[in-house]
Amino acid sequence: MNQKKILLIDDELDILEILSYNLEKEGYDVFTATNGNEGIVKAKEIIPDLILLDVMMPEKDGIETCQELRKVKELQKSLIVFLSARSEEFSQLAGFQAGANDYIVKLIKPKILISKVNALLQLTSQVSDNAKLIEVGDLIIDKDNFRVSKSGQQFLLPKKEFDLLYLLASNTEKVFKREEILEKVWGNDVIVGERTIDVHIRRLREKLGINTIQTLKGIGYKLIV
Repeated sequence: MNQKKILLIDDELDILEILSYNLEKEGYDVFTATNGNEGIVKAKEIIPDLILLDVMMPEKDGIETCQELRKVKELQKSLIVFLSARSEEFSQLAGFQAGANDYIVKLIKPKILISKVNALLQLTSQVSDNAKLIEVGDLIIDKDNFRVSKSGQQFLLPKKEFDLLYLLASNTEKVFKREEILEKVWGNDVIVGERTIDVHIRRLREKLGINTIQTLKGIGYKLIV
């Protein structure tokens, strides 16, 4: 069994100790760092499956650290989740904009945090970038045959709608930014209007259900499981 690796980056030693203890009890291989610079070096060394990252840290704060981590090619598949005492909306938006997959406030109870970590890692392990068939909840996407079904109901989608849905389903823990969607679905060499993504999202919601896709204002879109 391939043991999942988790990197904790936080300058509070008691937090590192508590989280390490609980995560190791769950069978995870846990590594720690006490500041952003140390965390980046450690992440490049071990290539973790998940990085739990604080916002307020010395030397390099969490936002800068996340931005640097997202530039490392080998870490593109690593989940990055902020675990911070900062609960303000602007802090959470900054975290998502820096490339985080999720943002959790530190007041969360350890058992609930562990459950969330388990869910994140189990879900992402079910889907690979090259997957031909993606199953997310009651949604099934067959890339080879361009078929989509939800709760047994079949849908025939135009290619761009299908490509957009497939992209969102490829990583349901990720918030896809508008720029990334345009690049991966329409390509850099195609000029489309600013509302093109919105129109396709609206059509997918009409067909698959209004709550299928979540909008994070000012950031992008995420498929809801």
